[in-house]
Amino acid sequence: MAYMRIGSKSEAFHRDGQTWQCTSGLKSDVTVEIGEMSFHLHKFPLLSRSGLLEKLISELTNNNTNGSPCILQLSQIPGGAISFELVAKFCYGVKIELTSMNVVSLRCAAEYLLMTEEYGEGNLIAQTEAFLNEVFGNWTDTIKALETCEEVLVHAEELHIVSRCIHSLAMKACADPNLFSWPVAGDDWWYEDVSFLSLPLYKRLIMAVEAAGMRAENVAGALVFYAKKYIPQMNRQSSFKNLNCGSTISIPSESDQGALLEELVELLPYKKGVVHTRFLLRLLRTAMVLRASQPCRENLERRIGLQLDQSALEDLLIPNIGYSVETLYDIDCFQRILDHFMSIEQASAAVSPCIMEENQLVEVSLTSLTMVANLVDAYLAEVAPDINLKLPKFQSLAAAIPDYARPVADGIYRAIDIYLKAHPWLTDVEREQMCRLMNCQKLSLEASTHAAQNERLPLRVIVQVLFFEQLRLRTSISGWLFVSDNLDSSQDPSSVLPTSKFSAGYRPSGVDDVRERVSELEKECHTMREEFKKFKTKRSWNIFWRRKSQHTPKECNINNVKAQKPCTNNKKADLGI
Repeated sequence: MAYMRIGSKSEAFHRDGQTWQCTSGLKSDVTVEIGEMSFHLHKFPLLSRSGLLEKLISELTNNNTNGSPCILQLSQIPGGAISFELVAKFCYGVKIELTSMNVVSLRCAAEYLLMTEEYGEGNLIAQTEAFLNEVFGNWTDTIKALETCEEVLVHAEELHIVSRCIHSLAMKACADPNLFSWPVAGDDWWYEDVSFLSLPLYKRLIMAVEAAGMRAENVAGALVFYAKKYIPQMNRQSSFKNLNCGSTISIPSESDQGALLEELVELLPYKKGVVHTRFLLRLLRTAMVLRASQPCRENLERRIGLQLDQSALEDLLIPNIGYSVETLYDIDCFQRILDHFMSIEQASAAVSPCIMEENQLVEVSLTSLTMVANLVDAYLAEVAPDINLKLPKFQSLAAAIPDYARPVADGIYRAIDIYLKAHPWLTDVEREQMCRLMNCQKLSLEASTHAAQNERLPLRVIVQVLFFEQLRLRTSISGWLFVSDNLDSSQDPSSVLPTSKFSAGYRPSGVDDVRERVSELEKECHTMREEFKKFKTKRSWNIFWRRKSQHTPKECNINNVKAQKPCTNNKKADLGI
């Protein structure tokens, strides 16, 4: 720690309770009172160094006609009695030591007492200013000096000490440590040091480093460190189970934590990826618990929506807080976050790509959209068992994702199936509406097999699934057979040039694989046909007549599953597709 010694005389004061006495042997002729402390001093050493004390002593002397003691009240002096003790010793030439912990208050006291060069060369203002410049050259000393500015903040602001400290710290934080051979590792070396500053000073420092050109990731990292340190409620939001766990550690009030959270959210750089999405979601949960302002929560929702594709499902399951809530999780909040993401995606998709870079951007956007589609489907499957989840909310979330963003419909099918199981009272019309959310053509073979036997699905949907799966298998078989025929033809010696590898008895290794795959597909197709026959004989009639009994009876061919539609020779129409 930097220090500077001033003066040469030995100690000339001693303290007795709340009183300081000079041991020079001369009788005191002036008393300086600061709060409960009294300093019994002599006029000449004081007025020879301080313009203010010279003025006050002269006024008292001129007005003192009855010989009463000369008493000065200096209750407004910066730093109080502690600072004035050093001032008095300086005036008497007694040795004192300037440090980063006392120089700010002493500099302010010297200014208050008008201790300029007019009252002696090398006066206290000049001495403290010289030492401050030395302090600003050292990172640790500057932080200590800035912390002490809190005690004399108004005076330190007037003398620009606060701004000079912050500027010095900002320049050092933004500098390359390797250039100065500083023993630091990583860009976060300064986070903890500055975290001891009060919020007002910390905010000013963050804005200063940002203005000095620091990377947004580093600025955000410092804010995350500060938030974790001073918002204990955040550490209780890591899981829904320990939301109300107790703690024996003394923590700030919830109102103070909420105010701090709002301030830090405003300081976060508004740029995708600079803050991990998980941390933003923790901030949002904490903001809800601490009853932070609505603009603060909206700010966080927009930030999360900006990078929703980087989220994890468990972090998005935000519990509903309060007594008048319907669902277990805050689905409305997730809907708003999703809407923010979709608005950004739609805006980016509206820009026509003109060059390769823009084409790449569109591809990245589609990848992000697909990731969010999978996330939404997983979220819906998680909240679907909630019996209080209304159908319109489920539909709104599912329909927010365009069909092209779901290359496979297994995720949304699983969510729909769980919802139908948890809500058995849905009408046939509502079940039909639910199933319109998925594209039956995009179901995998496994999902199609499950759907074909799923009694919770409407009959029309089951028939659609069976039709599309058989169509897909037929197309696949035709394609493989075409390849197989071509390979067989290519092995005929008469169909190739003499120089061909096949003329030498060469046989590609993929032929056996092709034939094996064709055989498997034929077996799958045969199995699907058998299942469809069982379905028609064992279940179709029961379901068909049970539903038909609710309407006017009307004769129809067995292949016509829509009872109120005239029979037709068109095979697809008869299946209700």
